[in-house]
Amino acid sequence: MSTRAIYIEDVSSTKLAKTRIAKSTLDSGWGMLKTMLLYEGHRAGNVVEIVDDKHTTVTCSNCGCFTGPKGLKQLLVREYVCSEYGAEHSRNVNAARNILARET
Repeated sequence: MSTRAIYIEDVSSTKLAKTRIAKSTLDSGWGMLKTMLLYEGHRAGNVVEIVDDKHTTVTCSNCGCFTGPKGLKQLLVREYVCSEYGAEHSRNVNAARNILARET
């Protein structure tokens, strides 16, 4: 059986609990989810790492420039085009590629 890797975003439930979305954050149990993923992942023999996701959605995974939508109002932008080279990105896929590039 091959080893699998699980990367968990370093989300601080306590910091989010101090924002407008406090009730949603606390109700969803993000801290418990992270704890369970770490426990069950290691138990199954998988690599489980908590990663810093800073700038992963706004950094182009092709060229590395900061071209993505920035700021809270831009969270609704789900796809964008790199202003440097014209590469088209899905915000989530782009972030995943950036995280994998950091970890390998």
